[in-house]
Amino acid sequence: MKDLVILALHYQNENCHEDGKIKVGIKQDADWRYDTLDAAKRLFAGARKAGVEIVHVRLAVRPDHRDVIPNNFIFKQWVELGAWAEGSWGVEFFDGLQPTENEYVVTHTRNNAFYNSQLDEVMALLKPKTLAIAGVSTAYVVETTARHAADVGYDTLVVADACSTATREMHNNALAAMELIASITTVDKLIDSLAQ
Repeated sequence: MKDLVILALHYQNENCHEDGKIKVGIKQDADWRYDTLDAAKRLFAGARKAGVEIVHVRLAVRPDHRDVIPNNFIFKQWVELGAWAEGSWGVEFFDGLQPTENEYVVTHTRNNAFYNSQLDEVMALLKPKTLAIAGVSTAYVVETTARHAADVGYDTLVVADACSTATREMHNNALAAMELIASITTVDKLIDSLAQ
């Protein structure tokens, strides 16, 4: 699939590691955390083997948080917890989910990966028709990015088992809502389709 790009969203210590400050990404359900992160690792391996581009989107804000608008609960939490500070351990990619030296990395400061980032520029270079989106958290960065992608004309896939959010119920509700604008798939199905 030459016209496919994988968008890997927020696979970072802050919300994926058990010692991270943000528990809205993956709460205390350790089995689910490991299942999600293992699925993401399989997604990366399958995409790389098939020669599919992976674009990694990382969240990072100023260390003093002056670039965070505290207009909602999530953004207020970032400020109160001192989360996502550029240069901190929290914004580093989770072990095993780091980009390779040839993969694009885009930084942003909000929920939507396209907002105020260089993602549009990277997409203009890669020229995909389809975006396969995976990341943490399903109900925030994944959903807002999927909706934006659909709005601007991409065929949009959401790789469900490589996503998670605060609770399984929220995850399932977000996937159900996205079914109207995206195709919901799994890592195995997507990798199988790449081999055809």
